[in-house]
Amino acid sequence: MSMPLMPGRCRHWVLSLSLCGVVLLSGCKGDAIDPAAPASEPVAALQQLAAHVADDDLVAYARAAVPPDQYARLQAAWAAGHSRWPLTELPLDGQLLPLLSTLSQPDAAQRLQRSFNAQMAGQATGVRQAAHSMGLFGVQYLRNQADYSEAERAHYVQLVEVLSRWAAAAPLTDKQRASTTITLLTATARTTGLSTDAQLQAAGMEQSLRQLGPFLKAFKTALASYGLSLETSLRELRGELVSQDGDTAVVHVQYPLATETIDAQVHMTRRQGHWYLTRVLEDTDALLAAADAAKAEQDAANAAEAEAAAKVKDDASAPAKP
Repeated sequence: MSMPLMPGRCRHWVLSLSLCGVVLLSGCKGDAIDPAAPASEPVAALQQLAAHVADDDLVAYARAAVPPDQYARLQAAWAAGHSRWPLTELPLDGQLLPLLSTLSQPDAAQRLQRSFNAQMAGQATGVRQAAHSMGLFGVQYLRNQADYSEAERAHYVQLVEVLSRWAAAAPLTDKQRASTTITLLTATARTTGLSTDAQLQAAGMEQSLRQLGPFLKAFKTALASYGLSLETSLRELRGELVSQDGDTAVVHVQYPLATETIDAQVHMTRRQGHWYLTRVLEDTDALLAAADAAKAEQDAANAAEAEAAAKVKDDASAPAKP
């Protein structure tokens, strides 16, 4: 993570506060939701996803995000080391483990506070300029990306612009607030017991998600202390069905973010009688195809190795020719 005008670790600080958590805004939460009930309608499916995130239940979120057979394949791909979904759905997912590693160090709170004091003191103007610059850069980047649909691009541009304005106005240089947040995040990061890929592998997908749940809660608490309440965004977001054509649908969503309101259209796809976010299905389809290819390659390599070993053993045990 990097921001102009701000060297060192504190660039991680500001950009993390600005961008992490965007993935939480993929659904909406209404009243009287039964989390155990199957999500058979597009808006209800979004409500269910948001309810699980609001409850910091990442296992339930993952189970609701994809069809059951795909979920089982994703678990197997995780166990084989070919997937880290749903963590790969996070913004800046490649920074999650380094962040947890940094926060989990025994002296992390002291080191981060010293770094904050050295780099952020008296830098309110620089932070505002950095937030503005990052917003301009983010919007330009999104407009040049061909990977997004027009609806997705419009949604993400709104997010970047609103988060940029929030970061410019938020008390990110407040020393006492930083101290409280650093204490919270370092203490919670250590309780996850996760800071390396090997630890994720050993824990497995569901257990890793369970261990990360408290850190998600702590991160939402930290963001709220700076005026960015994802809890409010989740619980006050509303959805309305715009159109449905067979197994595809478009849902119009609105939710508050900072002091503004986001308007977006979300595409949904029905599989096996239930509705899922189209983008998530596309991502997991591609991930599983790559995982299957990797497994096939590994199986072929193992078979060749076993065949070569058997041949050597046979040659060694064959009687010598007279």
